[in-house]
Amino acid sequence: MSFFEILPPSVLFFALGFAAAALRSDLSVPDALAKTLSLYLMMAIGLKGGIAIAQPGASAGLVPALMVGIALSALMPLPAYGLLRAATPLDKATAAAVSAHYGSVSVVTFAAAVGQLNATNTPYEGFMPAVLAAMETPAILTALLIARRGGAATSGGAKEMAREVFLNGSVVLLLGAFLIGWLGGAGAERQLAPFITALFPGALCLFLLEMGITAARRLRDRGRGLDARLIGFAILMPLIGGAVGLAGGLLVGLSTGGVGLMAVLGASASYIAVPAAMRLALPSADAGIYVTLSLAITFPFNVLAGIPLWLWAARLATQ
Repeated sequence: MSFFEILPPSVLFFALGFAAAALRSDLSVPDALAKTLSLYLMMAIGLKGGIAIAQPGASAGLVPALMVGIALSALMPLPAYGLLRAATPLDKATAAAVSAHYGSVSVVTFAAAVGQLNATNTPYEGFMPAVLAAMETPAILTALLIARRGGAATSGGAKEMAREVFLNGSVVLLLGAFLIGWLGGAGAERQLAPFITALFPGALCLFLLEMGITAARRLRDRGRGLDARLIGFAILMPLIGGAVGLAGGLLVGLSTGGVGLMAVLGASASYIAVPAAMRLALPSADAGIYVTLSLAITFPFNVLAGIPLWLWAARLATQ
């Protein structure tokens, strides 16, 4: 096994960015470039998934995988909320908001896992980007139900909330690119292969460099005010979600790569789509806590340790 299979370049660039920010270096990635890279990664993932599923027989297993993914997203906020209320000092609104993050998913964590699978030539089901997109929103709805049953104040009308949830930019781009790739099939692959394949590893490295910088700065700014029990939750919850995702992937008969990705999705925590929805629906929740936990603690944990753990576990479980 080569060094880059143990520590892929994308992980090393994340560690570089994190270390640079922790040491207060002036290294930075322009905001416009970071947004462009984010759009590129979502587009490339969606296109590759759509092209793959256009192959004959490639959609077999899609419906069971979607059902597992949606159930995972909808149900994981329940134990997350229970743990938070039992073991931490969070109020009901903030606990509900945090639980939504740990039921929803992180596109960048998924991209990092895809990069590691590609680096080791490990195949996975082409429909997994569709599962990723389907898992963005159920957790938000569950968290809002939890908040309302717990008496937490919610705001925003149904129309505004539906727009925030279902027309979120990452969901629209992922599903749109997936549809374009599916319609284009082999023709789209021939035309776009250099764009969606050759550029992907380098773009992922640059984006994770920026994410390392952002995570370290967020942790530096807010980390001193975090309760140790919250930090423990932000590490324990991905292990719980990843184990459930691993079991779900095995249950529906996914390949080694597919099982690994389902576990990674279960372990990931949203820090883009869900914060936007929570700011609208639960304005009394502490955004400084739920963004810091998902972005500054869970995301680095997943990139540095979680993804290798779940991909290894998937290989072990499917041998």
